[in-house]
Amino acid sequence: MVIYEEEHTQLTETCERLARDALAKAIFIVDKDGQLVTATGETTGIDTTGMASLVAGSTAATGGLAQMLGEEEFPVHFHEGQHTHVHVSVIGGAMILVVIFDDRSSLGLVRLRTKRVYSDMMAVYERVQARMNDESQKMDLFGEITDDDIDSLFNDTF
Repeated sequence: MVIYEEEHTQLTETCERLARDALAKAIFIVDKDGQLVTATGETTGIDTTGMASLVAGSTAATGGLAQMLGEEEFPVHFHEGQHTHVHVSVIGGAMILVVIFDDRSSLGLVRLRTKRVYSDMMAVYERVQARMNDESQKMDLFGEITDDDIDSLFNDTF
């Protein structure tokens, strides 16, 4: 997945708003391959690369569990710690929204605020997909060139 600067900015701004509205410590967006897309909030002291990789792995494992139980996917899952909690949502099947929060907030508030920004994030995801489709169509311009065409182009006869 290729995220362009405009979409990256929109995702980051949406995450900043979510962090503020949900009283979250940090917000991450990760792609399904474990690459960090954006991070906002109190990320100091967090290995963001490791976090992204582990979240993607956890989401994949949760998806496997869902399929074993006859579900297509569990698009939302939650991990409760003694002091820190993690709310994970799958956006558009390819992005993962991670909300890290503590006792200043609540699961109910995080879920409510996450639902409210979901459509904004889906709109950005759909624009990313549309751009990727446009780019792949542009790349296909050379799909009709054959090996014979290339050979004749570089033929040494004058």
